[in-house]
Amino acid sequence: MIRILSRYIILFVLTLLVLAAMSFSLAYLFPGDVLTNLTGITAQNDIQRNALIKQFRLDSGYLVQFGYYLNELFAGNWGYSFISGLPLRDEIGLALPATIELASYAMLLAIVIGIPVGCYAGLRSYTPADYGINSASMVGYSFPVFWLALLFILVFSLELNIVPLSGRISLLFDIPDKTGFILLDILLADNIDRSLAFKDALQHLLLPTLAISTITTASMIRLTRRSVIDVLNRPYIAAARSRGLSRWQIFFRHILRNALLPILPLMAIQITTLITNAMIVETLFSWPGIGNWLIQAIYQRDYPALRVGMLAVASMVITLTILIDLFNRLIDPSREKYERATV
Repeated sequence: MIRILSRYIILFVLTLLVLAAMSFSLAYLFPGDVLTNLTGITAQNDIQRNALIKQFRLDSGYLVQFGYYLNELFAGNWGYSFISGLPLRDEIGLALPATIELASYAMLLAIVIGIPVGCYAGLRSYTPADYGINSASMVGYSFPVFWLALLFILVFSLELNIVPLSGRISLLFDIPDKTGFILLDILLADNIDRSLAFKDALQHLLLPTLAISTITTASMIRLTRRSVIDVLNRPYIAAARSRGLSRWQIFFRHILRNALLPILPLMAIQITTLITNAMIVETLFSWPGIGNWLIQAIYQRDYPALRVGMLAVASMVITLTILIDLFNRLIDPSREKYERATV
């Protein structure tokens, strides 16, 4: 276990160093002044400019500049936005939790719906029910997420007018931003009608969550179905039946656990897809997440925001992927032994 942890720590550190180097290089690749792209500060005179050049080591070699850049990143000094003039650490701290919240609820919905439906389809394999579920999952997986989001807006917001069109919560509610997660912030807020605010936030969450989770739910159904069918053909299932175990005993003792183990490594890919889809959907629903924030930075040519925003998103995706893969190895040691034997 120590060897596995050390290997993942080394991989994590090296990956972050590569991402940081790419982020630093963007200051040179973006149009405009390197100093301004790196700091977000426009020097007002030569004295201020020379001071900033010396501070950020721009009069030294690339490695010295990159070393100082890493030191500033770890210290939380990520520069300033061209547009708002606010520290980028504060702006990302507000936008990133909104994206994580949206992706988390979509993943939860995909797990709650996808795994039971996939298990049912696998247990009823090659029956009309299985064919119907499999066909529906294929259709759901084929929808582009932006097209699905626009369809939901057209039907449920514009035509039926049963859910809000955009935003995170109604402007009538003043919710202090304590955790970045709107539902938790409502529970922690004072002097408001929590039940009414909670209901309003859920209505705003409904359409973007459904749009994001549809593709992931369809994928989860197909993965679970295939895994259950594979487990059903294993010898130990036939042995369990010969011992006289009931159908439910076989399912919970043998099928469910062994069917879920192959699915867990694929959840890392699904999380990456979820975050990407969440960033796309945010722009359609005016959701104040990192995706919508980056789109606005592109429109307004806020290069420091783009540089740090892409670093934050890439670091989050890499961190989640490594953590999930490490979790899979810890709960399934046989996978490590198998990979070692095949090398």
